[in-house]
Amino acid sequence: MEPRIAQRAGIGAGGLVQQQQALEFKRLFIDKPMLVVVERGSKIVRWAGGEYVIRAGEAVAIAGGQTFDVINRLPERGGYRARWLTCDEPLIAAHAARYPQQPVIRHAQAIVEPCAAFGQAFDRAIDAIDDANLPTVIAQHRVQELLLWIGIKGGRFGEAAAETLSAKVRRLIAADLANEWSAPTVAASLAMSESTMRRKLADENATLTEILSDARMSFALNLLQSTHHSVTQIAGDVGYKTLSHFAARFHRRFGFSPTAIRRGLARSHRETRAPTA
Repeated sequence: MEPRIAQRAGIGAGGLVQQQQALEFKRLFIDKPMLVVVERGSKIVRWAGGEYVIRAGEAVAIAGGQTFDVINRLPERGGYRARWLTCDEPLIAAHAARYPQQPVIRHAQAIVEPCAAFGQAFDRAIDAIDDANLPTVIAQHRVQELLLWIGIKGGRFGEAAAETLSAKVRRLIAADLANEWSAPTVAASLAMSESTMRRKLADENATLTEILSDARMSFALNLLQSTHHSVTQIAGDVGYKTLSHFAARFHRRFGFSPTAIRRGLARSHRETRAPTA
């Protein structure tokens, strides 16, 4: 899979993450339940009260709607590489209805020493998302097979909980990150007054400014890791008119520059594609 994000309505999304530096992402909000398969290097997923270390060949199922610290470590040689997949909520809800006895993954669930059939199921699910010519019912079946494997390996993703106002605001903003969002615009879109919105967000220890900035930075991070889009293009995609402003915000949020994620990847791709003698 080339570095890009594949999406298919009613099925899910998937992508490839590559890094040539070990980086730590603090307070990373995971919007939707996600399955990550580490191919090279290792991943640490940490939350209040626990953590998993996921090594090459292993996987981790991560619950959505929560914040984690994530560290991607390099192998002894080469760069970090992992693939990720998210499933659309109706598929998760249908699985939960069929298998209510399976324990719900509250934070994360390591999938250690997965068998070859698990890896094949993951590949089929990714292919189903990427192949628009595959009938929808077959694509759904392939993703459902992967959900069955996650259940066999330890748990299932939980049904979507009632959305907080913060989550509703984040979802609204995420649908058009390049928009010049303002408090009156967001409040009107949610059919409430600006003062009511601000008060309810304060009750959730959140502000519109914080939600907007974090939503933009989180999506920018995803694009930097999983696509070949230029940093300038990504800055525009998430609503920044100047690269310098975007870079400053990104560094303030994550503690390193946007180019730190890309550093060394161009050389790595050239070496990977070079013909062998």
